[in-house]
Amino acid sequence: MIRPATSKGNLLRLGFLDPDAATAALGLLGDAAEPLLALLGRTADPDAAIAGLVRLAEAAPEPAELLQALVDDEGTAMRVLSLLGASEALADHLVRHPEQWRELTDSRLGATRPAAWAMREALLDAVAGKPDAEAVDALRVEYRRQLLRTAARDLTHHLAVDDAAAELSDLAAGTLEAALEVARQRVGPDADQARLAVIAMGKCGGHELNYVSDVDVIFVHAAAEGASEDAALRIATQLASHLIRICSDHTAEGTIWPVDANLRPEGKAGPLVRTIASHRGYYERWASTWEFQALLKARAVAGDLELGEEFVEMTRPMVWSAAERDGFVEDTQAMRRRVVDHIPAREAERQLKLGVGGLRDVEFAVQLLQLVHGRADERIRPPTTLSALAELTRGGYVGREDGEALHEAYAFLRTLEHRLQLHRLRRTHVVPEDEASLRRIGRSMNYLKDPVGILDKTWQHHRREVRRLHEKLFYRPLLTAVARIPGGEARLSPEAAEKRLAALGFVDSRSALRHLEALTAGLSRTAQIQRTLLPVLLGWFADAPDPDAGLFGFRRISESLGETPWYLSTLRDEGQVAERLARLLATSRYATDLLEREPQGVRMLGGDLRPLSAEALTEEMLASSRRQQEPEPASRAIRAVRRRELLRIAAGDLLGLIDVADVGAGLSRLTDATLEATLEVAGRSVRAQRGLEAAPTRMAIVAMGRYGGFELSYGSDADVMFVHDPEPGADPQAASSYAQGVANEVRRLLALPGPDPSLEVDADLRPEGRQGALVRTLDSYAAYYAKWSKVWEFQALLRADAVVGDLGVRERFEAMIDPLRYPADGITEDDVFEVRRIKARVDSERLPRGADPHTHLKLGRGGLADIEWTVQLLQMRYAGSVPGLRTSRTLEALAAARAAGLLDEDDAAMLQQSWRRVSRVRNAVTLVRGKPSDELPRDARERAAVAAILGYPADSSDAMLNDQLRYTRLARGVVDRVFWGD
Repeated sequence: MIRPATSKGNLLRLGFLDPDAATAALGLLGDAAEPLLALLGRTADPDAAIAGLVRLAEAAPEPAELLQALVDDEGTAMRVLSLLGASEALADHLVRHPEQWRELTDSRLGATRPAAWAMREALLDAVAGKPDAEAVDALRVEYRRQLLRTAARDLTHHLAVDDAAAELSDLAAGTLEAALEVARQRVGPDADQARLAVIAMGKCGGHELNYVSDVDVIFVHAAAEGASEDAALRIATQLASHLIRICSDHTAEGTIWPVDANLRPEGKAGPLVRTIASHRGYYERWASTWEFQALLKARAVAGDLELGEEFVEMTRPMVWSAAERDGFVEDTQAMRRRVVDHIPAREAERQLKLGVGGLRDVEFAVQLLQLVHGRADERIRPPTTLSALAELTRGGYVGREDGEALHEAYAFLRTLEHRLQLHRLRRTHVVPEDEASLRRIGRSMNYLKDPVGILDKTWQHHRREVRRLHEKLFYRPLLTAVARIPGGEARLSPEAAEKRLAALGFVDSRSALRHLEALTAGLSRTAQIQRTLLPVLLGWFADAPDPDAGLFGFRRISESLGETPWYLSTLRDEGQVAERLARLLATSRYATDLLEREPQGVRMLGGDLRPLSAEALTEEMLASSRRQQEPEPASRAIRAVRRRELLRIAAGDLLGLIDVADVGAGLSRLTDATLEATLEVAGRSVRAQRGLEAAPTRMAIVAMGRYGGFELSYGSDADVMFVHDPEPGADPQAASSYAQGVANEVRRLLALPGPDPSLEVDADLRPEGRQGALVRTLDSYAAYYAKWSKVWEFQALLRADAVVGDLGVRERFEAMIDPLRYPADGITEDDVFEVRRIKARVDSERLPRGADPHTHLKLGRGGLADIEWTVQLLQMRYAGSVPGLRTSRTLEALAAARAAGLLDEDDAAMLQQSWRRVSRVRNAVTLVRGKPSDELPRDARERAAVAAILGYPADSSDAMLNDQLRYTRLARGVVDRVFWGD
């Protein structure tokens, strides 16, 4: 007969998933089954708990005694059953050592944390007097016995996570001591020649160890009295090596945990043990910032504790002055990025430790605050994360509400980590995806109703909170320090706020503090919104190459827009706009200047940043200019559109949304539209001045150079030639005078002082250069080229593209020059020689004094000039017979040369990649510096910004330079073969 309590329905309600197996197991428990049933239903995995209890009863020498004890004492029953339901590994241990179930009958387990010395003594007693192999196994059994007690207390009495972690750390310290004792027995009498201290690092050192974790250590040794230094080093190394193996080796009783000594000076490459003097020498001369951050948790735990304390005292001043070291900010930011970068992609969303919103986010932020402020405030130096967080909160470095929320989130994440590892005593930080595992973990955390749903909801909530607070933690108290607002929250002093800013990477932290004061002072709505925005903005500024410029630019734009209603609300409500703005301001002076001149452009950052077509731009510019009566206001209207579009292209480039070819094309189309609209304004102006109703001639503007090649960069002039064709019956002199006036008016209007970057119209490539007429007729151009022109002028015409003005004039001009620049039979060998001679002269005479020929972007070896002259020589020689070469664009000509077999695949690819690379670098330099330059910046911050624009990770400016040299070196090899014929 089935009793109601053990019916299938009741078993399912209690949490059993396999009621048939549970019924069979309960039958084996006899009269103990029904009294224990409700308690089984409160365990993490009732099925595993009942199965484990059956196994334990079968293994126990007195099973009746075991079951009766569970029935008689609910505390004992809950400790045993909770352990069996939550930890498969400890259940297996109990079955191997069934007598240890009695450890869980101790009524003091629920209320008393065991003393560290008592745990240590029990571990030492376990190994004392035993042969080596027996001692190693005994150490494991005793370690598990004490771990049983800790886990049972944790599961049943829901220990505070820091209490459980501290108990596990004490147990680890005692285990290291006992393992060292076994190591001494292995070494024999000579062991007394060395004093050896074991320094716990990381979680163990901070008294916050997990159930399963590597135990990070550093070994310090000294010679015992009367012993030689050499002997002491040899013996200490033996002791340390044996200790590591004793804890890490697998035996019949399993393993304990790995002992990891890789945090020692020089890591794996360094000696396993060092003296205090050797450690001091390393830390004073060679140590990286992260090594001092690691020493924050150093604690002497085993061996010669007096020697260990001496080591800790030696390192303490170094730890608390680490924030003053050169490169502190860069090192800490790089370490933070490495943590994220090392997460396998398949684990990123379920990584409890390293993932976004994980344990490391909390620990990193807390430690960074400690390092910045701990030198002056000893209260915030505790090595344990939650203790340090509490002191940071009490000291006003973290807001009270934020401190409480972060404490709750971290405690939850550590508890989840403990439950995750406890099941099989494996070192893991990846939250499983299968429902059975999630159900077990959720129930172990007392989520008995809907354990999977509540666990996931709670975890996601805390992840979001940790990420939010991680971003906010370093910045919010800073604003509280400068915002003159009432409230009970403690505030940072100005000095502490300056230190915080310096740690973020601000070079002029005092000025940065003044900017924050100006932005956040007062009780206005604007100031309130700024206080909401700035914590996140400061984080973005800090991650960019120039935080000072970012904050200063943001202040100027904010003051410019003042009370504009959409500005701050857009930044507050549209995160993408705020992030893009922060990145632009802290990376590019060019974009910042444009934003300061065109602050309305902030709105554009939330939309499509691809360049507009020339047709759309021309239509808008013409419409804007036609609303103005006078030429100057009309020109300013055109230039305002150009200014806005320069910002669009620069922003798209900086944010990696458009390709370098798109940048060149976009800037060229923008110049087309600007010249087209300005040509119309200039024509109206000249006709009005001269009282003309109609123009006596039709005009066109021919793009030349990089403009003609559709390859403009941000700092390029607009190289052009002006051409006109008189109307039938018009007086040639009057037509020429009119065309000359229009051309001059175009140049004047575009050169007028204004808030936008100037567009210099350079007509020096015209026949006879500056000495020749500014404007010529089609017939005049034809006559000149037929009689006077040289090979270099035909070369210049390769990039001629008649793009602006009267369509008929443009078409006739290109038809006239095509036979000249694309000769049917190519150029002669004499012409080839002349081209090479001119290039040699350019190489020797035009490189600026002091410029590095290896890195100059335009005229250096493998630079733009090398590549473009090589392509143009191929065009002059073969375009007459290869139609694909008849183009003004370098990349198109390269593709055509490869298709025609004039370049092999590798050479063509190399020139193409190098041209794109150098063009990108050239654009990036202008974006960073705000003015054109053909040389890589020497300033470290500017060079880092160039690397960032090119997509390199932080701290990679050297890698960027090395890549640049490699590209240009390989390109030069191709140029030597193809252009010079070497």
